[in-house]
Amino acid sequence: MPLSIKPPATPPLEHLSLQVRQALAEDVGSGDITAQLIPAQRFSQASVITREDGVFSGGPWVKEVFRQLDTRVQVSLLAKEGERLIAGQTLFKLEGPARALLTGERTALNFVQTLSATATRCRDYANLVAHTQVRLLDTRKTLPGLRLAQKYAVTCGGCFNHRMGLYDAFLIKENHIAAAGSIAKAVAAAHQLAPGKSVEVEVETFSELEQALAAGADWIMLDEFSIADTRQAVIQTAGKAKLEASGGINKRNLVAMAETGVDYISLGILTKDIKSLDLSMRMTSLSE
Repeated sequence: MPLSIKPPATPPLEHLSLQVRQALAEDVGSGDITAQLIPAQRFSQASVITREDGVFSGGPWVKEVFRQLDTRVQVSLLAKEGERLIAGQTLFKLEGPARALLTGERTALNFVQTLSATATRCRDYANLVAHTQVRLLDTRKTLPGLRLAQKYAVTCGGCFNHRMGLYDAFLIKENHIAAAGSIAKAVAAAHQLAPGKSVEVEVETFSELEQALAAGADWIMLDEFSIADTRQAVIQTAGKAKLEASGGINKRNLVAMAETGVDYISLGILTKDIKSLDLSMRMTSLSE
């Protein structure tokens, strides 16, 4: 059965505005010299279509691109965030000064093609495991500067966010454990440093799993566990901590891993190995 998707939360405007400002700065620089060939008073309309099927994400970024360029540009979004798209579908329409439409075209399309690609990948994977209770999580393997945007797109596709960065939750890995002296010492230090923050421990063996449970970890990542071992880990944990499967998981073994009973599966592929959605913008002149 296809996944039922909740509307994604609106991204924070201050972060979104900064991303757009930086994207425009690297593209426009000191000014769009080619757009200056068009009379300043000319107004135009434009339509953006998708050339392939997918899932839409990025509308707030489109609006912000043209708001920053020229507030006279009217943006009409015809696709909703998280909506399944078919090739040839019109995603949004623009009307305003031709110069602004031309200057903002590539930046707006760059956001939409990347975020829609992320949402499309996530929807495909989420639908595969919709018959289970597992939640598919993204990772920190995002495009530099676009983490918040891609994590937003992940939710458009029906998957979920892991920690945003290094600041909002503990993830104690092999090197942290070695430096701290033991799993127990690392977990204890984390609880003392930031009470209330989620503490996750990455384990590679059943012995480490038992140590993490004994130490009071809230969340345990099973790194590179086989399907059979993951199933055994679920039994062994018995709900005493949340379990996350990670490493070596792809389309071939995703369903089997989800059916082991783990709470989460994290997949770098949701944001890292995506192919941009193929989009096209067509313009028509209105008036001088």
